[in-house]
Amino acid sequence: MEETKEMKIARSSKFSSCRGVSFEINPNKSSPFAIESTTKTEKAGTWLWIPPWTRNNSQAISSTRTQSRASSHFCDINIDADDDEYEFLAQVQDMENNQEKVEVLPKSDIPTKNSRLSIILLDQGCTVYKGLFLVCITLNMLALALSVLGHFPYGKSRATLFSIGNILALTLCRSEVVLRLLYWFVVKTIGKPCVSLRIKTAITSFLQCIGGIHSGCGVSSIAWLVYSLVLTITNNDENTSPEILGVAFAILSLLTLTSLSAFPFIRHLHHNVFERIHRFAGWLALILLWFFILLTVSCEPSSKTYHITISKMIKKQECWFTLAITILIMIPWLSIKKVQVSVTAPSNHASIIKFEGGVKAGLLGRISPSPLSEWHAFGIISDGKKDHMMLAGAVGDFTKSLVSSPPKHLWIRSVHFAGLPYLVNLYQKVLLVATGSGICVFLSYLLQKSKADVYLIWVAKDIELNFGNEIKEMVEKYPKDKIIVHDTVVSGRPNVAEMSVNAANNWNVEVVIVTSNPEGSRDVVRACNKAKIPAFGPIWDS
Repeated sequence: MEETKEMKIARSSKFSSCRGVSFEINPNKSSPFAIESTTKTEKAGTWLWIPPWTRNNSQAISSTRTQSRASSHFCDINIDADDDEYEFLAQVQDMENNQEKVEVLPKSDIPTKNSRLSIILLDQGCTVYKGLFLVCITLNMLALALSVLGHFPYGKSRATLFSIGNILALTLCRSEVVLRLLYWFVVKTIGKPCVSLRIKTAITSFLQCIGGIHSGCGVSSIAWLVYSLVLTITNNDENTSPEILGVAFAILSLLTLTSLSAFPFIRHLHHNVFERIHRFAGWLALILLWFFILLTVSCEPSSKTYHITISKMIKKQECWFTLAITILIMIPWLSIKKVQVSVTAPSNHASIIKFEGGVKAGLLGRISPSPLSEWHAFGIISDGKKDHMMLAGAVGDFTKSLVSSPPKHLWIRSVHFAGLPYLVNLYQKVLLVATGSGICVFLSYLLQKSKADVYLIWVAKDIELNFGNEIKEMVEKYPKDKIIVHDTVVSGRPNVAEMSVNAANNWNVEVVIVTSNPEGSRDVVRACNKAKIPAFGPIWDS
């Protein structure tokens, strides 16, 4: 049979995966790649590219297919507040005219569907993240214990400095400017063929899980501040006034509230609450920290008055630490601006937002309808020349409003930030695996020349219907021997984990990078690691 680049595949009682293996549909709703159809038909077919080394030459080709509902299987970088509406599991194919046989599994064999929260916290838990968190906590608690026991006099006398130092460290770990520079430096220095793959994957794991240091320093800063207050109260420190104690307790309360709001359970179910508490409580704590420093520096114990001088300020390490924290927090907010955008919706379940200006591959951006209320991060699609765009799946209030009421203007941060997709530049041969709108973070690598030799697997539902011709054409232009596109409406649900392992072996890649929902990412990473293939996917606190 002649192999064509664009194929329209008949629906029958069996479907073919992109590995050329036929299988009967099993109505298992726990699969993140299950599908659903109706009895309506659509005149237009859909496209599917199957690499020559995965095809089954005996497969029949036709030009019709059935129509399913619009896809709900989207994967955005951002987790919106309305994640209860985030559907990760596409539905199972309806059996038409009793022609398709359904395998009925015993109740004991039916896989149980884990909640998304349990997957995020348990199944998808990153040991490197937890390791960094524990190392940070351990070092701080060791220093704190030595201070309490009298074996670390500097820690006992400068407990407040250690608390502020931890706040500076956690701010550095979340500064998009600092991380952008760090990612750039890492790619420039170790992104060379002579550097071993083990070093590159270790660095990738560290950068992806640097949030563990952020969390560990947050908890440690609270512990040091509590220790400082206990020392002050028990020792009746003459250098401390009631005003200083009051401000210190207010800072402690705000830090505790901020840390509690970041607890995974709260962050997952009430993301907007977490984001606003983290932002506004953090800002207020920073303002109070400046008051605290001014009061402690200017306090005159003998007269109980306050007299501030520049010479006193510049001698205080706490002042310099706080100044650094302030600058790091201010930089992103100094870069925000309101820009004109063009928003189109190829379907009711996705929108494409276009901006002026080219962007380097692998970077991500933040947009907001109101800068003080909420920010949403998306992968950036760009050829690196005149403009760029974002693909947003309609999964929350904001992303749904982009479809129903397309805005003319949005707020953006001019400084784009780097994440896991940017580290594609670290390797020589990379397999990118995406489901749904997760493709957006990888499309720039198809449009721009990259240091890495990039291969792609994209699994999505109703590609033409949900993503439109523009996205389709971007993918079509990429060399067909480096890509697998799997439309679940046409070819049924695949085993993406197995597909990724097979493709990684056939293409002989160094590493696999996946962007999917938590369950999908977990399965791909586990399967690849089991096959001794380094793999990385987003974690809950990337």
